This record gives sequence, C-alpha cells and structure tokens, in this order.
Amino acid sequence: MTRPVPQLTLNNGVEMPALGYGVFQTPPDETIRAVEAALQTGYRHIDTAAAYGNEREVGQALRSSGVDRADVFLETKVWISDFGYDATLHAFDKSAGKLGVDQLDLFILHQALPSRFDLTIEAYQALETLLEDGKVRAIGVSNFMPEHLDRLLGSTSVVPAVNQIEVHPYFRQSELLAKDAEHGILSQAWSPIGGITFYPGFGDQHRSTLDDATIGEIAAAHGRTPAQVMLAWHLAQGRSAIPKSVTPHRIAENFDVLDIELTGDELAAIDALDTGVRGGPDPVDITLDNFGTEIPEA
Repeated sequence: MTRPVPQLTLNNGVEMPALGYGVFQTPPDETIRAVEAALQTGYRHIDTAAAYGNEREVGQALRSSGVDRADVFLETKVWISDFGYDATLHAFDKSAGKLGVDQLDLFILHQALPSRFDLTIEAYQALETLLEDGKVRAIGVSNFMPEHLDRLLGSTSVVPAVNQIEVHPYFRQSELLAKDAEHGILSQAWSPIGGITFYPGFGDQHRSTLDDATIGEIAAAHGRTPAQVMLAWHLAQGRSAIPKSVTPHRIAENFDVLDIELTGDELAAIDALDTGVRGGPDPVDITLDNFGTEIPEA
C-alpha cells in the first residue's frame, strides 16, 4: 500500500502536500484529462499559473473528478503583467473565476520583476490583503533570488510561505535554498526532475538528468527509475516538488516515490551533480518589455 503523501507545514501553520502535480506547458485541451488522471492517482496538490493559460481547465478537472474541493491544495501564480496593488487584487478575481473557486490555498508572485520592483512590492502587499481577507490561505513568491527576498522582506510584513524555484540535480541553488530556510520559507521545486534540461525550446543544448550515470546507478540499486529517485531526493531534503507529465503511467510513476529511502551517501552524490547552470530564464532577465503579456478576464 502506498504511503500517504507527507504534509509540509508552512510558516503560517497551513499544511500542504509535499508532492504536487504541475501543469506548466500543458495545453488547455490536454489539461482536463491530465489533472483528472493526477487526482485519480492520488495527488491532492495542483499547481498552475495565470500565465500557463490553463487555469479554467484545471478547475473543470477538479469539478469533474469527484474529489472534494476541500481535499485539494490549489496553487496558482500572478503574472508580471498584473503586478501592482489594484491589478493584483483583480488578478485574484481572474484566477479564482477561471478555477471556479472562492478561495485559493496558495497564491504567489510568478517572478521578482527586479526592473520594476516597486510593482512587485505593491503586488505582494495585495497578496497580504487577500490573506487578511481570507481569500487565500497562504501567500508566497516564485523565482525570487536572495537579493529579491531581502528587498521584499524589508518592505512587507508577511514572510512568504513558499518560494517556488528551479531545483533539480543539475541546478540545486544551494545558496537560495539556505536563504529560504533562514527565513522559514519553504522551497518548492519546479522542474524537479530536470525537465527544463530537455523541454522543447529550453533544453536543446543541455544533457538530460534522466540519462545521468550517477542517478541511473542509484535508481538501479533501488529498482526504480531516475525520475523517481530525483523526486525522492527532493522529499528527503524537505522540499516540495511539483513534477509534470501528461502521460498517465508517468503521472502514476511520479507519485509512486513515497517509500523510496535514499542513503546519506546517495543524497550527497546527487547533490554533487550540481553544475550551477540554470535551465530556465534568469529572473533578472524577466521584464515587462520582453515577457509582459495580457492575462484574459475570467
């Protein structure tokens, strides 16, 4: 029998399943089927974003799945085009409307937008208002580097519950993980199995984590797959991980990791694979000019 998914307690006392299901790059017409499959498999944490263009389909899948809304931890993100106090309050209305819910479990800023950090501060202050009003249960950030966290903490009152960042064996971001831990911020790994190293349009010049010899040896020793070992690595180190796949057997495989117990030496060997090379865009390069895009109404 599969073990229950570990619950991580956020810095405001809210509990969140450590293992979630992500829908980055999942086309809307595939999202409903994929999220339904994830919920049927046992996932109870779904991560989406306004910029993914599939919040509406995530909501449809949740309603058609038969799973009680109260049993699913629902997380989404505000895109930079909706930063600013009033705009971010409205971004909640757009996301909640598309998802078909009255309350979000976790609402986070998708990028730091360092070139207009005044808007970032205003956006986060809007998240604080939504939290105070009970419209969201927890708030956080994504792709915030240590200097961004310092600037944010100096201008706001609620410490982010989560910082969702690129973390996988080839890009561990140890300094950022330590910074999050220092402030009681949970690190949540996007691209947890290194998908960013082989996604179309991103990983053309990179070697795939799935083909790594060290990870392959550890996987063979446990009779598991490289992807399963990487997810077990995240969970063993106390991170949240949100793998994505639209293939039912991969969705199930990524969930079947809760009984994998890696040794200290195996964890250290995976840590040692860090190349320091980012797969996704550098947060510093995210500007309104090159990444701004209008988020449709609900």
